[in-house]
Amino acid sequence: MSGTHDVTPIEEDLPLQPLPLDAWHRDRGARMVGFAGYHMPIQYEGIMAEHGWTREHAGLFDVSHMGQLTFTGDGVDAAVEHLLPSDIRGLKPFRQRYSMLLDDEGGILDDLMVSRLGDGAFDGADIYMVVNGATKYDDIGWMIEHLPDEVTMNHMDEQALLALQGPEAGAALASLIPETADLLFMQSGLFTWRGVPLWISRSGYTGEDGFEISLPGEDARLLADALCDLPQVKPIGLGARDSLRLEAGLPLYGHDLTPAVSTIAADLGFAIQKRRREEGGFNGHARVMKELADGPGARRVGLRVEGRLPAREGAKIFAGSVEVGEVTSGGFAPTLGAPIAMGWVSTPYSAIDTALEIDVRGKRIAAVVAPMPFVPHRYRRKP
Repeated sequence: MSGTHDVTPIEEDLPLQPLPLDAWHRDRGARMVGFAGYHMPIQYEGIMAEHGWTREHAGLFDVSHMGQLTFTGDGVDAAVEHLLPSDIRGLKPFRQRYSMLLDDEGGILDDLMVSRLGDGAFDGADIYMVVNGATKYDDIGWMIEHLPDEVTMNHMDEQALLALQGPEAGAALASLIPETADLLFMQSGLFTWRGVPLWISRSGYTGEDGFEISLPGEDARLLADALCDLPQVKPIGLGARDSLRLEAGLPLYGHDLTPAVSTIAADLGFAIQKRRREEGGFNGHARVMKELADGPGARRVGLRVEGRLPAREGAKIFAGSVEVGEVTSGGFAPTLGAPIAMGWVSTPYSAIDTALEIDVRGKRIAAVVAPMPFVPHRYRRKP
């Protein structure tokens, strides 16, 4: 049974929707493409330049297409823990965790961020969750079916979500909101800027230090302008976001993660804390414990590809004459000056430094299993 849920169903094949900052992107020369049901900026001055700028300075990304949800009500922790394998009960206020929405067999329906709220954020809700834009309506439907009556879910589709990422992101944001300087990686807080309420977490999807900022869509332009007026900040598109996350070894749902994939095979076991492994009570617990004990049949791995030709999604991976896997994400890594890829390979061929070949346009290209991240993470943690 489902509780009271403030959500609006969406019909398939609707025209692309504008983001709250649609005109802002176009005014700044963005090239717009359709993605996850929205007009999205894929690039401004160019993917390579934007990628490099973010690694060296700070980039502003509009990720308002993502689903922002809140949960409240009696038993909310237990209800959310049934859907996710992570420890929600032990999550302190103003802290967040990476987690996954699992189906009945333990397959990954989506990956997400979940936070414990505080300070009366979002009308006093208990839990805040950010899910992927391409899957948010499926996620909402699944959760409506599985949440108890006592728990209310609210889809905050009027909220914008901006990500400020890069080594100079901390200084840039602190110049506008000094209190954000105290946040560490995976910490959150409620802030006010020019009368606008901001829920800010120190996190992101690039491997760099940075922040994700939830605010009313009607106020997004004001903050975006203020940030991009700073000399260290430029707007960055989806193209560079993808190359940055690939270098950081971060999976993309719908490509590297799917319902056919398990948490352990995806190398995401860190998201299942000890208590949850021991107590269970979440979808797929038996599968998780079996794969922890016996190992999965295939694993998500990083691949360094020889030469200059990138291996793209769908390219087959071989060990000699035997097909052992498939590329799920691939491209040129600007920071490394070489192609890299992520993919699934049979477990016997998943060890670091295993020599493999990838079929790229009918030609076998040498590759080697490599540790991820390809580029070191630079999150701001406690010293």
